[in-house]
This record gives sequence, structure tokens and C-alpha cells, in this order.
Amino acid sequence: MLEDSARHHSSVLLVAGDEIARYGFGGGHPFGPDRHDAFMRELHQAGLDGRVLRASPRAATREEVELFHTSEYVDFVRDRAAAGHGYLDGGDTPAQKGIFEAAMFVVGATLVALEAIMSQRARRAFVPIAGLHHAARDRAAGFCVFNDCGVAIEVLRSRYGLQTIAYVDIDAHHGDGVFYAFESDPSVIFADLHEDGRYLYPGTGAAEETGAGPARGTKLNIPLPPGADDTVFFAEWERVEALLRERRPEFILLQCGADSLAGDPITHLQLSEEAHAHAARRLCAIADELGHGRVLATGGGGYNRRNLARAWTRVVQSFLESES
Repeated sequence: MLEDSARHHSSVLLVAGDEIARYGFGGGHPFGPDRHDAFMRELHQAGLDGRVLRASPRAATREEVELFHTSEYVDFVRDRAAAGHGYLDGGDTPAQKGIFEAAMFVVGATLVALEAIMSQRARRAFVPIAGLHHAARDRAAGFCVFNDCGVAIEVLRSRYGLQTIAYVDIDAHHGDGVFYAFESDPSVIFADLHEDGRYLYPGTGAAEETGAGPARGTKLNIPLPPGADDTVFFAEWERVEALLRERRPEFILLQCGADSLAGDPITHLQLSEEAHAHAARRLCAIADELGHGRVLATGGGGYNRRNLARAWTRVVQSFLESES
């Protein structure tokens, strides 16, 4: 439910709450459950939390999750998480108690944002704990249990009948779970700036990976060298805009992982939050040019708490400025 308040004239929606804050892992894991509140504190200190519409997450249904994931995989996560020990993958994503339910809420939160945009109750939306782009249709990977981005793409097609959807990813890690799920699908426009896979997990996303078969040319992978800064990002970003203008998507998803900022403990890029502000601002401008204005951003990765708080706050700020 969107909060109904006369003081809210914003068309920017924030979907946040304890349900998705609980998505995280204990024991010093980089993806800890404190990431949500680090962002919310920064948003409040910036004076922006009172300027956005607010909505609470809901749990996705199995039917929704299985638009992207296999039923067998959903069962596997449910059962392994109920047992509460071991991993859901080779060692990155712990099978802790409660993670199945939290992951269902992450998918549901992204769908709350999507539904608000498609019903024209909002034009832009941000979900901080979402953008779990490594999960494949049949397996967990890289801290990601269910791929809310992949589910969102499938919902936009099946429920709303959209023909062309853009997925833009500026997380330091390649969005492999989204890329390979739609590698041969020309209706999914994919653009990803990430640290070169020769130096960083998951090792994919080479420039030569431009889509397969009928989708060749609809995918843009831009590997950045370790140490790449804003100057490099801004120069390469022009190629993202060119692809979107050429393909004219009806909806834009942005995965804005903050692990591409300087000082992240597990990556090697040197961006500042200006990169995230620029990406958000320019995607709003393109969405408006295309006549629909639809931009949904998810927080993605980011393991330096100050970095993620500042970068995501700048995304929300850019969304608000685009509406003024």
C-alpha cells in the first residue's frame, strides 16, 4: 500500500522496510543486514525521506518467482534455508534460517515498485535491498538467492505485455544472472558497466558478449579496468544512452550497486557517487524522451556502508530533481 498523504505530491516511490532489511547474512559476511538502515539514515540526514512516496514490501508469490526461477530451485532454497546450515551455492550465499522468506520479500518489494509505476501512481522508484543480479534461473550465486530483476522483466512481459525492456547495471560485478537468462532474447536490452571479469567475480561480461542469435547487438557489456574513475565511466556511459535511444525500451530497470565506488572492500573501481547520480539522471531524461518516464532502480551490491548510503541517496535525489 502506498502511503496516502496530502503533503505528498512526489512521483518518486521508495519501497523499504524491515522485511527487506532482513535480507543479509551474519558472521561478518559482506552482505550484512545493516545495509538497509545505513541508507535510510543517510536519506533522512539529506532531508529526502519526507519528499518521496513510501510503500512497504510484500512477499512475492511462488507463481511470480517461478516466472523466472525453476520450481525445483525454489523448493531447494526453501528446504535448505529451513535446515539453516551450509550454503545455497559454492560458498558465497549461506543457507541461513529466514533467508527464503527475506528473499521472497526482496522480489515482492521490486514488484511493488513495478506495479506502482505501471499503474501510474509513481514514475520513478527505488528499492535499496534488491537488484540480486547473480542468481540464475536454477541456482543461487554471489550473495543472491532470487533474481528480482529477472522476475521483474518476466512480469513486465507476461502481466503488462511490454515488448522491449531495458536493464542497465552499474554494479562493479557483471549482472550475469540477468545477462545469460536473456542472452538470446532481443526484447531485453542489456547494458552493463562493470569491473573487467579478468580481475573480479563472476569473470564474465566481456565486450564481445553482445547477445546470441536473434538478440545479437541488443546487449552491451563494458568491462572497466581496475582503478577506472568517473572520467572513464562518463565516457563509456555515452554508449549506454546510444543503445537505449536506438532500441526505445518501454521500461528501464537500473541496478545501481555501490561496490563500484572507491574504497569498496571487495572491488577495485574508483568511481564516486557522481557516477550513480549521473546514471539515474540520464536514464530519467531518456525515459521522459521516450514518453513513458518509467525508471525502477534497485540497490544491488556495495559493501562500504558510507559509499552505499551516499550513492543510493544520490540516485533518489536525482529522481526527485528529474521531477521538479
